Amino acid sequence: MATSAPRTAAAKKRAGSKHIAALPADHTPSEAAAHALVDGYPDLEPSVNRILNSGLDEDERMVAIELFQASLDTPGDPNRIPANAIDNARRA
Repeated sequence: MATSAPRTAAAKKRAGSKHIAALPADHTPSEAAAHALVDGYPDLEPSVNRILNSGLDEDERMVAIELFQASLDTPGDPNRIPANAIDNARRA
């Protein structure tokens, strides 16, 4: 049985063929950032939705989305786990 190499972020981006819902006209800045992130990386939608639905206020949600997004390029970054990004945004 052949094994495949781990998928890179670019490969995951290309693999995402799921249609992303349109951004509502009355969107918040954090919703726009989340939408852009999911548009580029559809496989991250559950994690992004967890952040958006976490009960944070708008400023905290923006911080959490930014922490999560920045973590994608840093192996081992604890903010890659949405719960950590949420907790760190609450403390910011």
